[in-house]
Amino acid sequence: MSHHESPPPRRAQEPDAPSRRPESTCTERAPRDRRDGEHGSAAAAPSLPHPAGTPTAHPAPHRTTSPGTPPGASGVSAASEAPGAPDGATQASPLPRWFAPVLTVGIVLAALNLRPAITSLGALLEETRDGLGMSGTVAGVLTSVPPLCFAVFGITAPRLARRFGPTAVVCAGMVAVTAGVLIRPFAGGTAVFVAASALSLAGIALTNVLLPVIVKRWFPDRVGSMTGLYSMALAIGTSVAAAATVPMTDALGGSWRAGLGVWAVLAAVAVVPWVPVVRASRRDPRESAHATRNATGGTNATAPEAAPPPAEQAPGVVRSRTARALACYFGFQATAAYITMGWMPQIFRDAGVSAGQAGLLLAVTMVMGVPLAFVIPRLASRLPHQGVLVAGLGAFGLAGYAGLYLAPAGGAWAWAILLGISNCAFPLAITMIGLRARSAAGMVGLSAFAQSVGYLISIPGPLLVGVLYQHTDAWDLPIALMAALMIPQILFGIRAGRNRQIEDELRPVATG
Repeated sequence: MSHHESPPPRRAQEPDAPSRRPESTCTERAPRDRRDGEHGSAAAAPSLPHPAGTPTAHPAPHRTTSPGTPPGASGVSAASEAPGAPDGATQASPLPRWFAPVLTVGIVLAALNLRPAITSLGALLEETRDGLGMSGTVAGVLTSVPPLCFAVFGITAPRLARRFGPTAVVCAGMVAVTAGVLIRPFAGGTAVFVAASALSLAGIALTNVLLPVIVKRWFPDRVGSMTGLYSMALAIGTSVAAAATVPMTDALGGSWRAGLGVWAVLAAVAVVPWVPVVRASRRDPRESAHATRNATGGTNATAPEAAPPPAEQAPGVVRSRTARALACYFGFQATAAYITMGWMPQIFRDAGVSAGQAGLLLAVTMVMGVPLAFVIPRLASRLPHQGVLVAGLGAFGLAGYAGLYLAPAGGAWAWAILLGISNCAFPLAITMIGLRARSAAGMVGLSAFAQSVGYLISIPGPLLVGVLYQHTDAWDLPIALMAALMIPQILFGIRAGRNRQIEDELRPVATG
């Protein structure tokens, strides 16, 4: 059909046009049908982004893609992509050609800043405790702050994104990280130090949740590669902060305050690319409140009606046994990760390892996630049951804890590598979230539930380690606790790794 012809008004609902159905929502259908009658359905339907793997309609004559423009920011007129754009608004300026490259830089820089505020403190925890007069129990509370902030602030990310747009929230998150990391070295007491840390962790929590949303929106045909890119950047930032904090502290005069505060520079650099990205993205109606609701889980690609926001899906997700198992698995792997980041350098230092080498050992543990972040998700997606990967990673963790218990200094490098491999349960958990949900709305709802509940589960672990260390002045019982927590992690992971989707478990309840 020529694009100059006017097809019937309800063309978008005919059975022979499956490629456009996943892109429409209940709230979009009426305005788009009206545009179909004016401009032709072939020109209107392909303008909306589609999830990776969704069949794509033929290119439309009205598409304004510029040669060489990266996928995901293809120069499509912003108004032409608006779900409810008024008539005559289809001539708005396209997104600038620099948008996708600058957004990519912003994503990488943001990912680099998702862990230095945590791992840098782990490398200087003893100096920080002495400088602020912390007890072992208070230090344990401090190591429990990250998962608490991730649970509390992470669950607010979808609502904030619907209100302000995800790019604006991530930009604000990077500002919060910069401010928190910059303020806490000047803290005169524990309360101010914890409050400043919580501010930076709030920014990290928001960014942690919304980076996948931004990747899926602006790079729908490169979700895998972009996810791998920022996962690698996250692992690099984690390991570099662990390895470089102590040497930089020595170079800056030996003050732990300078060693922690220097990471505010990296966070401030991350803010720079997000400022033009936020300004440019405001011209795209997908950044509006209504469109952001769809992008963060309101569009169900398999149902004729729009799904509710993630916050409204939580009660249904709770009824899924797979969702509960996945939340528990996420919680126990997060427990192991934050115990490692918060306490492993101290374990090595108490065994006679120097502070600099303890930081390098933590860096080795963290850097193991760089290559495995690419390997594990691809391998997991090819297996019908991810239980074998769960058990394998758990076995590496048990071996690492056994080594820490028996000879912490003698085989320090081996134990660091083993625990680094075990900590790659995080990309496996993220991959299983995608595999355990069929629809986009289900995936976002499951992700919000699993991560929020999981981080809540992980809060007591680092605190208990600190309490045991304070009262026994030794690491035997804390390490035994770490190893014991690995058992339920394996069991819940095997349960969550079964080949099923939460929609299948919830369907009898929804229709009964």
